Amino acid sequence: MFILSARMMEPRLKTSIWVSALIRRAELGGAAAFVARKGELDAGAVLVKVSTLDGRARVWSSTYGGDGHRRWMRATGVELVPDADAEAYVARARSRDSDLWVVEIEDRQGRDFLTEPTD
Repeated sequence: MFILSARMMEPRLKTSIWVSALIRRAELGGAAAFVARKGELDAGAVLVKVSTLDGRARVWSSTYGGDGHRRWMRATGVELVPDADAEAYVARARSRDSDLWVVEIEDRQGRDFLTEPTD
């Protein structure tokens, strides 16, 4: 006899709403932000490309943890990479996922606005 247990997951915020909130947060922080590619409105994955406006950038990729909350990983590594390398990463990801959102943030300080300070 197999016993299956189903965990209740918290409802997820629609991706389109989450993206709008990220863009607004970046703009309030003094950065420029925009949707470079619109994905699936309700549940598309998100890439966030942060350009420091000096030819370098970083790409963040979203995933969901076991608790149902969005998690972020540095898709292009810890260090900033040439903008062309970041663009190539985005292009490869887009070719694999037609529902992918791409948000671009331009900020000389390299802020990603993915987390809010807690203090």
